[in-house]
Amino acid sequence: MKKFLCLAVVFGATLLQAEAQQQTAKKTLTHEVYDSWNGLSGDRISNNGQFVLYSIDPQEGDGDLYIRSMANKATAKYNRGSKASFSNDSRFAIFQIKPEHQKVRALKLKKKKGDDLPKDSLAIVKLADMSVVKVPRVQSYKLPKEGSGWLAYHLEKPLPEKKEAKKDTTAAGAEKAGEKKSTLKKNKDAKGTDLVLRNLSTGQEHRFPRVVDYIFSEQGNMLYFVKDELDSLHQAGVFAFSTSELKEMPIDTGLVTYKGISADKAGNQLAYVATADTLKADIRYFSLNYWNTKSRESQVLADTVAKGMPQDWMVSEHGSLMFSEDGKRLFFGTFPRPVRYEKDTTQLEEDKVSLDIWTYKDPLIQPMQLKQNDRTLKRSFLAMYDLKGEKMQQLATLEMPDVYLDAYKTGDVALGVSDEKYKITIGYDTPTRKDAYLIDLKKGTTKQVLTESRGNPRLSPMGKYVYWYEPVDSSWHAMSTRGGANINLTKKVDVAFYDEDFDMPMLPDDYGFGGWVENDSHLLVYDRHDIWKLDPSGKKAPVNLTDTYGRQNNLRLRYEKLDPEEKFIPANAELYLSGFNTLTKADGYYKEYVNKDAKPEQLISSDHGYSSLSKAKDDKLVTFRRGDFRNYNDLYTSDLNFANVERLTDANPQAAEYKWGTVELVNWKSTDGIPLQGLLYKPENFDPNKKYPMMVYFYERSSDGIHNHRVPAPSASTINIPLFVSNDYLVFVPDIVYQDGYPGESAMDCIIPGVQMLVQQGFVDDKNMALQGQSWGGYQIAYMVTRTNLFKAAMAGAPVSNMTSAYGGIRWGTGLSRQFQYERTQSRIGGTLWEKPMQFIENSPLFFADRVQTPLLIMHNDNDGAVPWYQGIEYFMALRRLNKPVWMLVYNGEEHNLMQRKNRKDLSVRLSQFFDHYLKGAPAPKWMEQGVPSVIKGKDYGLELVREPEVAGEAKE
Repeated sequence: MKKFLCLAVVFGATLLQAEAQQQTAKKTLTHEVYDSWNGLSGDRISNNGQFVLYSIDPQEGDGDLYIRSMANKATAKYNRGSKASFSNDSRFAIFQIKPEHQKVRALKLKKKKGDDLPKDSLAIVKLADMSVVKVPRVQSYKLPKEGSGWLAYHLEKPLPEKKEAKKDTTAAGAEKAGEKKSTLKKNKDAKGTDLVLRNLSTGQEHRFPRVVDYIFSEQGNMLYFVKDELDSLHQAGVFAFSTSELKEMPIDTGLVTYKGISADKAGNQLAYVATADTLKADIRYFSLNYWNTKSRESQVLADTVAKGMPQDWMVSEHGSLMFSEDGKRLFFGTFPRPVRYEKDTTQLEEDKVSLDIWTYKDPLIQPMQLKQNDRTLKRSFLAMYDLKGEKMQQLATLEMPDVYLDAYKTGDVALGVSDEKYKITIGYDTPTRKDAYLIDLKKGTTKQVLTESRGNPRLSPMGKYVYWYEPVDSSWHAMSTRGGANINLTKKVDVAFYDEDFDMPMLPDDYGFGGWVENDSHLLVYDRHDIWKLDPSGKKAPVNLTDTYGRQNNLRLRYEKLDPEEKFIPANAELYLSGFNTLTKADGYYKEYVNKDAKPEQLISSDHGYSSLSKAKDDKLVTFRRGDFRNYNDLYTSDLNFANVERLTDANPQAAEYKWGTVELVNWKSTDGIPLQGLLYKPENFDPNKKYPMMVYFYERSSDGIHNHRVPAPSASTINIPLFVSNDYLVFVPDIVYQDGYPGESAMDCIIPGVQMLVQQGFVDDKNMALQGQSWGGYQIAYMVTRTNLFKAAMAGAPVSNMTSAYGGIRWGTGLSRQFQYERTQSRIGGTLWEKPMQFIENSPLFFADRVQTPLLIMHNDNDGAVPWYQGIEYFMALRRLNKPVWMLVYNGEEHNLMQRKNRKDLSVRLSQFFDHYLKGAPAPKWMEQGVPSVIKGKDYGLELVREPEVAGEAKE
């Protein structure tokens, strides 16, 4: 017995030793691992629930598509598969195959581009036996929305023919060569390529040349397509192919341009716009055209002289064409005829004046106008053609540009919404005021029903009600479209429907909207925790659909829409809800009923993040994503009761080889005594008796994201938390609450007590702590280093440094004045510069630059469309003059957050070098010590360390 015990002890010790060795054997995350980390995307379920597909792709390189049979648990893998779909009958999977990444890269290095690069192929998989048919050089494919059995795919231009071995020098040969050269030139100039229609069951194909656009009818009974002109014998036109008759039918030919093809639900009616004007015409006049399978004759429904067309208006080539659900109405776009300016042939181009004229009367300031020029030129105004009554009605106008229809487009009322009268206040008055109008689609009359609403009025699915959340009184409202009064639906409910945590100096928004119940009988809205069922007529009292279960259990319950085509919630529906615990941060799914008095039923809940719930159309199989900080958000399947959960993917098995760390929720109080939460990320094998350097990163509130998985990836602007934790840093992410007028001080009052609370626990090296943040976080860091020397180093990305100059600036990405941000939104000053000048100055780091003692790294890019680049320059120049240790990274042509992967990789390395130097005593890189002169820009990046790292154990000189 004693011998057995001794063996057990030895065996146990051996296991512990093996586990310890395994832990120590784990690798540290480095910048070299980014490209090996995968992402999961494109997951789909077949309608019958028997198959699931998904893609797993590295951050850079070739990925794979997988198709999983739920019956036999077999998984087929397809290299470089993407853009995958199932056929509606669940018999086939179709996807495109990308060219090999390295081959494309090699050709690009040889300056190849466009048609000289390899193109996608198409794969058609028969799911019964997983046999595959491949088609080379395919640019796109389409399946019918509802019907089955047919596939259309559009080919790329054919590769040029190889040169003939021997040249025919005879006269006949020269003539033939000339004809061939002419045809090749025309083919080269033509945009159209072959469209192929394939019968998925038989494999029989029909080919149509010179196609530039194509659509299926919903049921797949018709294929409609547009052909490009080749020559006088092969004109441009619109064509139809009946999949039942296997017959091609010309609809309209001979004009220069055809576009915008759209079919009705049954597939028997087609609309399109067309013009005979050439591409060089100053103004191209389009007509609205119509065709149906009964008459098989095209006709013009509307043009510039049509009855009902406003004077000097015309059909828009950019408007969407939409049939009503019953096919009795056609909606299209119109717009005012542009002014025609004669070209001045007497003036040289260099003599022309180029300027922008700003006036105080402009509804939109010039930068916004310039930013929206393309949108303005392509803007269209909704009009309707009554196919039964054969008449046109203009719905949208210059004064009322936005018009909304019911979900089926069959009702007799439309809703017009306009902020035109209030556009001059955009930039400082938010949310923007709006007026609303009811448009009678039978009588053609318009009646104003709302004035200066701060909400966003919309129509119910059946068009019976206008509904909106009104920020002014924090209530949900509804109004019958048959002449009813404006009814406040929630004024007698004793819970708040506005966001109670909202801390900006403006009217808070609502908690959200869940949808409409069948026949416009009720609408579902949210409070902080629960779902409410509201009677839009106001006759019945509001009902807490979830019976306060959410509030009683600290849950945030929200409706999960499982049918992407859902227009309303069935009256007897089972509702599937997401349920997030606001205290413990556990997440999961629950079940509730629209018309049954029962509390929500918990289906699944755990300390994970859940997302992307999806259901098979004709089966109870669901898929969802689940993960946490340590585990990637992999794909899972289950039935609707979540009784048989199965993990489908392991997208990043290599994660087990690396030191990852843990995350925990921490609590403390602000200087003002406000309870706060935050996240503390700890290294693997955390030792509470050891002291660790600590990074502090923040942006508004982040604690609800405790279960978010963060992959090792190059940084767009902020530290990659897994990478720093793997390298033995603590990372603290505190929540911040704000007081109007004091954004910088509010950040201090929340962050510093949280840092002090952690320092008191003994495992934080308080001599080696740093700050890092971007944009709004970058501003607060720039402010904090003027007020505290608690941190050894800091990095501020795109910081505002001078609120007085930033206030009058422009957000160049949108052309919008920055005033709104300081008065009403994130900057939280709560007033104008002339009303609160001292608060603008007190919150501006620039005015206190002489107090900064913390080494600061700034990133501010020269194409930043959110925070003007000069904000970073102002701060840098002040600190440089004061001889403070400051660096600024400016990525040329880059935006607020880095977009190009090469730049993200570069920033990631520099962030590590900067913080490792200050917090770990690592050697400084050349760019920090010596800079990188402009004459060697792009040749030497300055990433080399100035001195070699010291060998552990060596005595310092």
